Amino acid sequence: MIDKQLLRKRFSDHARTYDEYANVQKKMANQLIGSLPKSDKSIDILEIGCGSGYLTRILCEVFPHATITAIDLAPGMIEVAKERMGEKRVTYLCGDIEEMMLHKTYDIIISNATFQWLNNPKKVIGQLYTLLKSGGVFTFSTFGAKTFQELHTCYVQAKLKLQLQTSSAPGQAFYSKTELVGLCERALAVSKSTFPNEITGTQQFEREYFQNARAFFTSVQKIGASNSNKTNSIQRPSFFRELIKLYETNYRDENGIRATYDCLFLSIKKIGLLHNDGVDETVGVDIKT
Repeated sequence: MIDKQLLRKRFSDHARTYDEYANVQKKMANQLIGSLPKSDKSIDILEIGCGSGYLTRILCEVFPHATITAIDLAPGMIEVAKERMGEKRVTYLCGDIEEMMLHKTYDIIISNATFQWLNNPKKVIGQLYTLLKSGGVFTFSTFGAKTFQELHTCYVQAKLKLQLQTSSAPGQAFYSKTELVGLCERALAVSKSTFPNEITGTQQFEREYFQNARAFFTSVQKIGASNSNKTNSIQRPSFFRELIKLYETNYRDENGIRATYDCLFLSIKKIGLLHNDGVDETVGVDIKT
């Protein structure tokens, strides 16, 4: 389970170094934008996990007449996003989407590299879907099960070599694409919406290379994405020395040591459904755990 207070602090503390190191996250944001239907109409957009405002800025450029509500858990990120934008049509809300109450409905709900930090993604997905207008699109990216597979493999090998009996891991577990699509299907099944829907999922792998393992760990730290699980990780110096040795021995080539990102993209479209009076069946709900 994610410790949200720790997560909030880490992202706030590293809000001003996030953009320098979040190369894969930027690629994911650009792909999300490319998948959206373009519109020059006045529409309402909800962004979950706006971070430093990278995706928010692109949304403003692509949808010049949109009204945008941008939410993030970390006040430090909200501060940087506000400095970056200066757009009056963007409303920023600082809070945890798992605890917030929202009543408005939206044409587009979008989130980049955020849903891996949710403790109950199924519930949030179902509730956000009910905030989607008929014909609207809910799209998000997150990290899949093979993300940092090199680190996870070395972590297990180091535990075995040092004979450490612990179930700890270097971070939270991620879903595979199949598991995430199934999660979305189950979330929508219990959302009490009578709208038909279309769910699509795609997957792509990105690799980054670093001079050494410590540079990789620094890059993760500089975006605030260090382990924020409530369960403790192994803190022994001997363990980290062995972990780094294994990483640099087993996953180095001419480009440096590699880190794999398993990038998942989910899109949910709410297909319009009209009553006899021609009114869309779309209602807002509270989002609250």
